[in-house]
Amino acid sequence: MNRLLSVAAAGLLLLDPGGPRGDGFQDGRTAGVRLENSKIVITGNGAKGGKADGYQLKRPCWYEPGPDASQMLRTQEEVRAYWFRMNPNGTEEQFQAFLKQFKDKIGKPGRWWTPAYNEADARGRACWGGLDQFVWVPPGTTPPAGITLAELVEIARAALTVPEPKVKLNPDVKSYVNLPTWVWLEGVGETTRSVTASIPGIMSATVTASLEDIKIDAGTSSDRAEVREECGAAGRPYQRGGEFTCGVRYLRASIDQPREVYVLTVTTVWPVEVEDDVVPFAYDPVEVGATRDVPVGEVQSTVRRP
Repeated sequence: MNRLLSVAAAGLLLLDPGGPRGDGFQDGRTAGVRLENSKIVITGNGAKGGKADGYQLKRPCWYEPGPDASQMLRTQEEVRAYWFRMNPNGTEEQFQAFLKQFKDKIGKPGRWWTPAYNEADARGRACWGGLDQFVWVPPGTTPPAGITLAELVEIARAALTVPEPKVKLNPDVKSYVNLPTWVWLEGVGETTRSVTASIPGIMSATVTASLEDIKIDAGTSSDRAEVREECGAAGRPYQRGGEFTCGVRYLRASIDQPREVYVLTVTTVWPVEVEDDVVPFAYDPVEVGATRDVPVGEVQSTVRRP
């Protein structure tokens, strides 16, 4: 790309391409989505306030449908002052020569496509730098590396988060051998989480995750703990006299364990679907876990002489 092209493209990118950006990035993971130079709008209750599962986009950069011929020409004309600041030795003739490629498209069907990338991917910026800063595309076609509806679904999936479970137990502070330890979740909130990724007026895709089940890991082997997982979506809160169907019955004390506790893990399971089957994708469920320390003691009995 020559100097005239690259500087004018930089001028174009100074302008806001439109729409609030979504951020489904999970700190501490090399996954998620953080859009840069993008017109994609990410919305939905699953796009924030939860925990991601590390889903990675397959491609770190792409072209998106951009302005039509008239809008693009107007944008480039408006960065005239910026262009000359970046090219102090540039001439009016050079600037007009650059504008000609945009003027030549006036009245022709199609639109300009511009590059965007996923900042959450370490490869994103370099990938974006290898793309042309604008590509003219006839109507009804997608350029090489142009975003597709399938990739828009992928972006929605990468932005999806679910609430981190807050585990409640009964008994809460300490359990005892052979005593049922009931397990349930607190503050789950909405049990359906959705994310929509859209390019306004062009295409849109929505993925939805619904809390279906929980899995319980007692933190020890089956000879030391009996696990019951008829839990439903959020476990079974303790009920005096109720049937014990969700939780753990520890069979041996935890005194011989590290820190003298069992580390119980509860994992929520959220199957994911693509709404309206716009793309026939089958995703693994989102699974997010939380742990609780469970000290388990022996029930002491006192023998009295008659």
